[in-house]
Amino acid sequence: IQQITIPSWFTSVPSDFGSASAGTMKADEWRSLITVYIPIALMSLWGAGTSHPSDEVGTHLRAVLDHTMELVCAVYLTCARTTTVERAHVYRSHIALYVGNLKKIYPNIALHPNHHAAFHIYYFLLLFGPAHSWWCFPFERLIGILQCLPVNHKTG
Repeated sequence: IQQITIPSWFTSVPSDFGSASAGTMKADEWRSLITVYIPIALMSLWGAGTSHPSDEVGTHLRAVLDHTMELVCAVYLTCARTTTVERAHVYRSHIALYVGNLKKIYPNIALHPNHHAAFHIYYFLLLFGPAHSWWCFPFERLIGILQCLPVNHKTG
């Protein structure tokens, strides 16, 4: 993360991501992480031209990379500033492959309601357009500001 150069307008993630001192990440930082930093890291570790202890390990890591990239593509399409019916269909394909292969890649994982809810984003893209017009980042920011206000544990 520290060695990646990004445009000044792009939301970065803490340079000490993963440590307790980094604090709690905001939703926009998570978006940056999954759409830029994680793909770069995983492709450099597991992509074409990388070496692994065995062919079996390499095949498994490539499957994990491909699976992760399904999620990356779905997030990218959801966060795009414009959308079309075709993009919504492509989103649905990526999220279906991602959720559909979770048990294959991670046999012990439990599916959660968020996995189901991700399929509804397809309909939201069709009904409401680009997600940036209906997501809640501004409210997250307001809540963050309100949480910092001194209230002495009193309401009202």
